Amino acid sequence: MDGVTGNAASADRLIRALGGGVVEVRSALPREIQQTIFEQAVAAGHRTERDESLREQLAAFLHARHPRTGGGEDHHAGRAR
Repeated sequence: MDGVTGNAASADRLIRALGGGVVEVRSALPREIQQTIFEQAVAAGHRTERDESLREQLAAFLHARHPRTGGGEDHHAGRAR
């Protein structure tokens, strides 16, 4: 496994893929886990961004993708799988 995670580009790719997977299933997770994932994302993003705009941007992004509050499955329109 060290060969996979040792390369920064590979690690970034894996993190993006995992994050994308989490976004796709987040609304199906228990609310406590959703909140933990959200707070971890905010903390990770604040390593380089010091203001609260990231929190607001993430909240708006997730709200728009949630089946009850956003477009439901329509948010996948035009996106390649």
